[in-house]
Amino acid sequence: MPLTFTLDPSIDPALRDGVLALWADVSNAGGAVGFVPPVTPDEIRPELVRHLAGIAEGRTRLLVGRDEQRTVAATAFLSFSQHRLMRHHLWLYTVMVHPAHQGKGYGRALMSAAQDAARGFAGIEALRLTCRGGTGADAFYAACGYKEVGRVPGAIRVAPGDDRDDVFMMLPLG
Repeated sequence: MPLTFTLDPSIDPALRDGVLALWADVSNAGGAVGFVPPVTPDEIRPELVRHLAGIAEGRTRLLVGRDEQRTVAATAFLSFSQHRLMRHHLWLYTVMVHPAHQGKGYGRALMSAAQDAARGFAGIEALRLTCRGGTGADAFYAACGYKEVGRVPGAIRVAPGDDRDDVFMMLPLG
């Protein structure tokens, strides 16, 4: 069954806990979403609080995908650039699909829903994101139409002796 996407859902404890559980499950399955396994929800919580503060301040939007049980199965955060010369670009980050749902096309559906959401924002001409090199994420995003526009070699230290590139990608919405 397809996911049901909601932009700007009401942030209540159930949604907050659902996003936190998703983030922990994705991280512990090896997903490149800001943490390295093993990680606990308590370790992730401060980062989620920062994301939620961005929502409260109006600079970030949340896109949530729920499965047939109404469980949070996918998320993407869309952040407006705070730089006055870059406000025509929207940042996409913390893009996640629950490991149990991978391989079902939900990642592509999430990316498509993010594009649709971005097209609804006045003045937004492109989506930008970064991803951790060496994970295959860049190939996934390229398959979704994103082009690599930059790379910082070794910018992400996953572990001692395991540095990964920070890959910058962009999708024009025109």
